[in-house]
Amino acid sequence: MKKQFLALMLAAGAVMGNAQAEDVLHIYNWNNYIAPETVKHFEADCKCKVVQDYYGAMEEMLAKLAAGAKGYDIVVPTGFALPPLIKQGLVQPLDKSKIPNLKNMNPAFMNSQFDKGNVYSVPYAFTTTLIGYNDKKIKELGIDPTSWSAIFDPKVLEKIKGKVTVLDDPKELFAAAMMYNGFNPNSTDINQWQKAKDTIIKAKPYWAAFNNQSYIKELTVGNIWLAHGYSNDMFQANTDAHTAKRPFNIAYTLQKEGNTLSVDNMMVMKGAPRPDLAFKFINFMLDGKNSSELTNMIGSGNPNAAAAQFVNPDIKKVNAVFPTADNMKKLYQLNSLEGKPLRDLNRLWTEVKTAR
Repeated sequence: MKKQFLALMLAAGAVMGNAQAEDVLHIYNWNNYIAPETVKHFEADCKCKVVQDYYGAMEEMLAKLAAGAKGYDIVVPTGFALPPLIKQGLVQPLDKSKIPNLKNMNPAFMNSQFDKGNVYSVPYAFTTTLIGYNDKKIKELGIDPTSWSAIFDPKVLEKIKGKVTVLDDPKELFAAAMMYNGFNPNSTDINQWQKAKDTIIKAKPYWAAFNNQSYIKELTVGNIWLAHGYSNDMFQANTDAHTAKRPFNIAYTLQKEGNTLSVDNMMVMKGAPRPDLAFKFINFMLDGKNSSELTNMIGSGNPNAAAAQFVNPDIKKVNAVFPTADNMKKLYQLNSLEGKPLRDLNRLWTEVKTAR
């Protein structure tokens, strides 16, 4: 009898162990895109474990999921990646009855062209592409950083020749040139693109480099004074400048002609092993305080209206993090390009890169 009782206890323990082992939420996300303390809070709240896998580009994530990768509960794609995930049946509709904190969202970030009615997605965080700059030098030179003229107008660029970098990204750089010329950055009108190309080529001799990789460091050490880049990176550059006790700040601001906006969203995978934990996590992340922790950590833009009261005061003043209603009218999410428009852009980009 003792042996039988012991066997039963061991079997029961194994079952309980398996149940506990299954209390795991699997998230597929960008690296460094959830504050560590937020993860700890959620794990304590749900009595579960959070396991994350990371990707470095949307194309990498889409390819992996399209190839049949399984086991993820939540994925965090950028706007243009939503339609293929929905079309391929890889994600499930949101059960909004389980997400009461949806009420905290800023309506301006809801109902995007990528998922009308937010049937499958809810905004998580965003970045804007804008101008970051050495506040001391740019003020001394009397340059207006709130206009794209700071990187495109030769008369302005004469003052900072060799001290400017732009993104090595055709979609982002052409979008900025389109807005500078008064065009919608999502237009595929070839005549407008030609004008944008001419604008870029005229400005190119004044730039130090096309730079995606090291402009944070170059701004921080003072080698460049103005950069076209991402809001999160400008936040990091300013943090690094303060840490190094530089005699200047790295400021960043939206441009009056408009800016591009990249909104990342939480979606629940159709084959999610734990959809219950997935919906619980989404609701948890839409709590204002929990949402604010990512913004305070990396300076991400925040689509959660309830987060503002918990964000560090200096960050809260930045219009790239909490855009005004007027700002929102000039923030554009870029569409995915295919077919002829993509071929046109690639041809024009080659002309830009080979121009002397």
